[in-house]
This record gives sequence, C-alpha cells and structure tokens, in this order.
Amino acid sequence: MKNPDILQRFLFDGTDVRGEITTLSSSYQDIIALHDYPQTISKLFGEFLVAASLIGASLKQSGMVTVQATGDGPVSTIMAECSQGQKLRGIVRGDWDSSKSSTLSDSANLAEVMGSGTLAITIEPDQGERYQGIVQMAAADLSGCLEHYFEQSAQLLTKIKIAVDQNIASGLLIQQMPITQNFEQAKDDWQHLSTLMDTLKSNEQLVLSHNDQLYRLFHEDDVRLFESQPVSFFCSCSHERTERALVSLGEVELLQTCEEQGLVLITCQFCDQQYQFSENAIKAMFNTKPDILH
Repeated sequence: MKNPDILQRFLFDGTDVRGEITTLSSSYQDIIALHDYPQTISKLFGEFLVAASLIGASLKQSGMVTVQATGDGPVSTIMAECSQGQKLRGIVRGDWDSSKSSTLSDSANLAEVMGSGTLAITIEPDQGERYQGIVQMAAADLSGCLEHYFEQSAQLLTKIKIAVDQNIASGLLIQQMPITQNFEQAKDDWQHLSTLMDTLKSNEQLVLSHNDQLYRLFHEDDVRLFESQPVSFFCSCSHERTERALVSLGEVELLQTCEEQGLVLITCQFCDQQYQFSENAIKAMFNTKPDILH
C-alpha cells in the first residue's frame, strides 16, 4: 500500500551511497487545487515539488531549499520550495493560452513546456550564507536536469526517478557521497545500485510503499531505512510579512492606491490568501496618525 505524504532517508551499509524516497498525496493535491493549471503543467509542477522534498531532506539546519526552472517556452517559471520540516509550496508562471501552449500534448516533457533555460537550486539557511547553483537545462526531463546539476555543481553522482499522476507524486534519489573506501569498489557499488534503480517503473513508484519499492530494487543489498518525516503544504505568508513588504513601496504610493481603489489588496501568489490594508492601516505602518475630521 502506498505511503501518504512522507519522506524517508536511507543508506546502503558498507557503501558511500545514500538516498531519499518521498511520496506526496494530499500535500500535492492541496497545492495544485489552488491553481488552475492545465493537467500537463500540474504534473510537471508535481515533479518540482518532489524534487524540493528530496533535496530539502539534506537540510541540516533550519532554512529553505528552492528548485526553480526558467525558460523561454509557454511556461516561463516553475518553482517549488521546501522549508525545514518538509513543508512545501510553489508556483508556476507562463502563458497557458499562447499558440505554443495549445500544441502541447498531455505527456509533454519539461523541455517541450519550458524550452531552453536554466535550473537553479537555492539553499537559504535561517542562519548563515545563502547558496545558489545554476546550470543550463541539459535534459528533456527534470530528473535528468537535476542529475546534471549535481554532477556539475556539487560533483556528486546522483540518480533520480520521479513519477507523477493526477493524485500522487513520488520520487527516489540515490547519491554517491565523498568516497571513504576503495575507489574501484565505490565505482562498482555505484554502477550496481544505479543499474538496479533504472529498472524501477513509474507505476511502481505510484502504487508501492517506500519499503516495497526499496525491497523490489535492492533486496540483495543492505538497505537501512530511517523513520519517516511527514510532508505537508504550508505557506509562510502572513499579515506581518505582507506589511513589511509593503513598507518598501513607500507611504505615498500606497496611499495613492488607497485613494484610487479604496484599499490596498494583496493576494499571496502561493496560497491565494488575501490581505487588505485600509488608509488608517497604511498610515500606522509609517507611524503617521490618520487625518481627523472635525
């Protein structure tokens, strides 16, 4: 039976290879339900959410991982974030109604949807320096682009399999860590495990539990599967954060908007939550007392 909304880390004992496996169900559906994306784009979006979950598992301190692709196709941006505790959110931007978009099939891959572009992975710890790596999208699908990213940016051999349908998004990652054993043995271990992983089918990822997937692939190897972590949709927007962002626009511009529209209305691009600010609220932001009519 499939695991709902969890991520698990695992190790291959006696090797320098580690891995993560994740399943998104309600979390995936909660996120795509907020947006009216075509099915093809929703499924690609699910791949990015899976990628953010897998890469976010490597966070060793409080912070956030962002996986973002930018291209010149019908979809210009797909972005997914994973914050500490496997909390996910994301967004897609593009022109769904363009002539380019109308020719896309339901099975269109990342390259067909986004055209030429770049893939960026950003790590933002709450304490410490922000890190970002950017590579050209060198493969037709996200898994291939991510494998290329890790090879180029982190010099780590990585194998990723992602499967998504309308209800479930699932991903499996194995990665060669810095070698501590005999180089030839490490090379053989990696070849053995990555070849086995190639045999995993998409439908198996979508229906099998994590334990069953790993047993199906690696039952002759010493796999140590760790406790599960819950995965959920969570948006970090708030009235206070929105207020801080508005202050950067300046009091004059905000008051002018109030005069023209009656209030300032901000809608979160991730969760559609709306925040309203009246003239009095805006003046209070800048520690200015509202005019009093006598």
